[in-house]
Amino acid sequence: MNMETAKQANAAIYFASEAYSTGGSRLMGRHAAGEGFLRAWVRHGGSDPLWCYAASRQEAEAFAALCSEWGRGDTPVRWLPFGALGGLSDPGTLFYPGPQVADMAWQRRRLGASAYSVVGVTHTISSHGAMDAVADMLLGPVEPWDALVCTSRAVVDSVRRLFAAEADYLKERLQAARIPQPTLALIPLGVDCAALTPDEEARRAWREKFGIGTEDIAFLFFGRLSYHAKANPLPMYLALEHAAQATGRRIHLIQAGWFANTTLEAEFRDSARSLCPAVNTIFLDGREPALRREIWHAADAFISLADNVQETFGLTPIEAMAAGLPSVVSDWDGYKDTVRDGIDGFRIPTIVPPAGLGADLAARHEDGLDNYDRYIGNASLFVAVDIEATKEACARLAADADLRRRMGAAARERALAVFDWPVVIRQYQELWGELAQRRAAAPASKPTLIARPRRADPFWLFANYPSSTIGADSTINATGLDLAERREMRMLNYAGALLPDDATCARALDWLRGKESATAAELLAQFEPAERPGLLRGLTWLAKLGVLRIG
Repeated sequence: MNMETAKQANAAIYFASEAYSTGGSRLMGRHAAGEGFLRAWVRHGGSDPLWCYAASRQEAEAFAALCSEWGRGDTPVRWLPFGALGGLSDPGTLFYPGPQVADMAWQRRRLGASAYSVVGVTHTISSHGAMDAVADMLLGPVEPWDALVCTSRAVVDSVRRLFAAEADYLKERLQAARIPQPTLALIPLGVDCAALTPDEEARRAWREKFGIGTEDIAFLFFGRLSYHAKANPLPMYLALEHAAQATGRRIHLIQAGWFANTTLEAEFRDSARSLCPAVNTIFLDGREPALRREIWHAADAFISLADNVQETFGLTPIEAMAAGLPSVVSDWDGYKDTVRDGIDGFRIPTIVPPAGLGADLAARHEDGLDNYDRYIGNASLFVAVDIEATKEACARLAADADLRRRMGAAARERALAVFDWPVVIRQYQELWGELAQRRAAAPASKPTLIARPRRADPFWLFANYPSSTIGADSTINATGLDLAERREMRMLNYAGALLPDDATCARALDWLRGKESATAAELLAQFEPAERPGLLRGLTWLAKLGVLRIG
């Protein structure tokens, strides 16, 4: 891997392979979004070098391999290991693939608040972990040059609600007069429109494979097949059965996704047979790469009636738009920002109970009575998608080829203008530039001794535990014991690189040899300033081994 340095780059990517891969068996929306973002950043960001903030060289090499696969093999990759925070001032921004901006800002406080910017992104915000991460932004050292990217207006509203409720509590509890609000940036997820260009040859091949005739109508659902965690299929099944009966057309429903277990699969298959017997239902494994790329071409229309709070943006509708498909989607969360009702397809009305009638659902989850899956599933049972409106929309699309063509063309045009990855990446770069300007205008900041009180130096936090603390005036005596004898013992050497190396120990012991005693300050004076803190700490380790005695 080429680890060359460059003068500028827009961002270092916080890289953990799992967050940017769609190759796992439990494929989630955040994986598809992460992989799509990273691929687009590598291809369209123009950064040189490509910065990678990762835990290990192995992870950095995986990052470099992806960059090469995506056409940037000649561009140097600069790896910054976890903890090498000083290096992040070169790219200027750390992009984190989640909402944990406050955690990253606490780490930055070791250097100073203006060292670089932190930018996170929302996926789901319905889990306890995500909600905590959002609320923690009001308590953590998050600055105006940091940001949380929200992928939809619905998510912006939810985040602001969390901020407001948390701020109210802080005012009540601490009489806080000023509670800074982090920067929220509205930037959608993106899609590779070129990869989804309508392809007649692929369309013919896929339709022939599944016995879909030229006059038949195929609707496509793409996503996790889960009635409690994604979308209950009942309104979709009823609407397509109605479309088949009303139009006399042969209707096919392709459901490309994956089931978490065989019980879910059986319930989907049984309910399809019961609720839409006139519809040919086709279940496919949406985790297969070739299918994920091409199944769009087999369809005449896309349908996704998401009804779950874990959804925030919804990537599949914009993939369908890029493929030139009209859509029938629920008027829910990020879908409101993507499909224009009556232009690119139809948005089906949804309705929920008023605020206050879900407090018991949240309490049951908080109390451990319901796990996360049960919590979001319980909430989804009280989200109603208008079945009659769904029936009407599906029947209209099934009956009218001109309507399908007009809406599909409008959808493709909108995807290219708004959601194509180069357009989205440009918005990220503009955000990073704005944050850099704010950071440059801020007063210089300095490192803080106790950067994060809840993650404090153990020798500060537990300072009253020992009898004493080694200092400049402490007396040091060599006992004459051979260091090598003790250093080889696993129970004394497991800290590895945190311990002083052999050369440093040898220099210290050689200097002490023959002296009745010396102070720590006298010993440290024999070493360069940069070496002294590590050696001072290491002296207590040598005392633990019995090689030194400290008085």
